[in-house]
Amino acid sequence: MKTLEGKYYADPGLFREEMERFYFGMWVCVGRSEQVEKAGQYFLAHVVGESVIVTREESGTVRAFYNVCRHRGTQICAAEKGEFSGRIQCPYHAWTYGLDGRLLASPHMEGDGFRKEDYPLRGVGAEEWEGNIFVNLASEPRRTLKEQLGDLPEKFAAWRMSELRRYKHERYEVKSNWKLIVENYNECLHCPILHPALNKVTNYMSGDNDPSHDGYVGGSMEFRGGAETMSVDGVRRRDFLPGLNEEQRKVVLYYAVYPNLFLSFHPDYVMVHRLWPKAVDRTEVETEWLFHPAEMTKEDFCGDDAVEFWDLTNREDWWITEQSQKGVSSRGYVPGPYSKSEGLPAEFDRKIREVVK
Repeated sequence: MKTLEGKYYADPGLFREEMERFYFGMWVCVGRSEQVEKAGQYFLAHVVGESVIVTREESGTVRAFYNVCRHRGTQICAAEKGEFSGRIQCPYHAWTYGLDGRLLASPHMEGDGFRKEDYPLRGVGAEEWEGNIFVNLASEPRRTLKEQLGDLPEKFAAWRMSELRRYKHERYEVKSNWKLIVENYNECLHCPILHPALNKVTNYMSGDNDPSHDGYVGGSMEFRGGAETMSVDGVRRRDFLPGLNEEQRKVVLYYAVYPNLFLSFHPDYVMVHRLWPKAVDRTEVETEWLFHPAEMTKEDFCGDDAVEFWDLTNREDWWITEQSQKGVSSRGYVPGPYSKSEGLPAEFDRKIREVVK
């Protein structure tokens, strides 16, 4: 199989179609449950130009709404995060909504058959899985989050992601198409050349890839020598995550969950990437490092070794994808062949060709 044609990386029209099919048609991961731990807490999710309020109502249910007042269309929230005092109020004419989206107050709208129940906030599908919050902007989602994830909840149950908490958060601006980042994430043939630090602690030709799946691609990788985790020196300075068996403690799992979530499972922490395409040739990558709270309360807790290691590796990846973007945008580019060891990026490309012609 050959790589995608250049138009998939440079054509704004194809980019818009991809956004409709993937980011507006599928469940998209927008953040962590701990960001709205209490009722009334909120954060804004920016999904390809759409601003979405993500909050939690009194019942404990996560809710999401377009950040648009039903009166005259003003954006309600300007701050990226905060806490509502039990209600959501537009700063323009004080239309006020409950945390469930119901319109509670609409000054000066008496008479003329006006009914508050006709003007709730426009809701967006919102669901949680293992501490991750997903939204779906389709007017009628094709399937539930459970159906989209397939067997991943069972596959990753031992890591107990819902128990983990965010230690560090980073945003990267990458001058490349989002698909190049997915393709790069799903192969390590480049690791000995591009990632000398990573290549010291893991065997790039080890592990197994999962069979193709409609909702994700991914597989495992084994450590090299005496390394026990992915860090600057491979030394594990934290307890194993509770729930992992002996085999799970010896590998790292890398999964790209369509369309925007990368999950990297380590024996002692989890790293999460979320991709936010901004243009055909520009992507924001949001990265979080998650650790067990019992570890983070210890006086001698150390998490920076993992953060520094992956920050270096991430920046190496972003640089090479930017170089790739320059190349595939050239009139000199023609699709090249994938090797047998590049099955995951080839599988992702098949998915793209199936969805966007």
